[in-house]
Amino acid sequence: MASRIKNQILFVALLSVFVLSLFPFTQASADESPNIIPTISSFIESIKDGNPASLSGIYVHGVMAYAIQQQPYGHPGFVSSEASTITQFSIASEVGNIGLLAHNYLAGANFSSLKAGDVITLVYGDGHIENFYVEEILQYKATSPLSPYSNFIDVETEEFLTAEGLFNKVYRGDFHVTLQTCIEKDGNLSWGRLFIIAKPLNAKYFKLLTQYNIW
Repeated sequence: MASRIKNQILFVALLSVFVLSLFPFTQASADESPNIIPTISSFIESIKDGNPASLSGIYVHGVMAYAIQQQPYGHPGFVSSEASTITQFSIASEVGNIGLLAHNYLAGANFSSLKAGDVITLVYGDGHIENFYVEEILQYKATSPLSPYSNFIDVETEEFLTAEGLFNKVYRGDFHVTLQTCIEKDGNLSWGRLFIIAKPLNAKYFKLLTQYNIW
């Protein structure tokens, strides 16, 4: 019985995140200042807090360098309204993966600049890093953008998924990182959802990338 109740709570929480948490009920102004990308070494130094277990930042060469904020306990629908901050999705952590959320008019605007093969570096509080490569980019149209019971349609394949099915597809499975934001279309900021799926990058391959200045 307890397990069933926990699963129901999880389902309601993930629905609110997919459909409502990224929707700008009170839209903040986007940061129109130039997005200056620091070197990764200076970025690491700027966000270190000494905690090896704390995910503190995300870096993509030439694309983004943002701090990562944790969701307040018990608030899985929280997404930061700060222009240079990405939020770690707590429920993704519960299923063994890393989920990162951002509004598409703030830090999430850069998610669409990512392409297959790009290297995503996650920085922890003690300065150590984990590298991932973008394997898959998925776009889904929400059939009812403002409903917590919306279903979703794959923009490319027209595959139909419930919110629960979409959650399972993008957040469960072998260890990976999922970046999520909304897709704007026809003036609707919450028209759909964009997911960037990144898998762990072999350390030897990453060394070759840096050696030949590909990264």
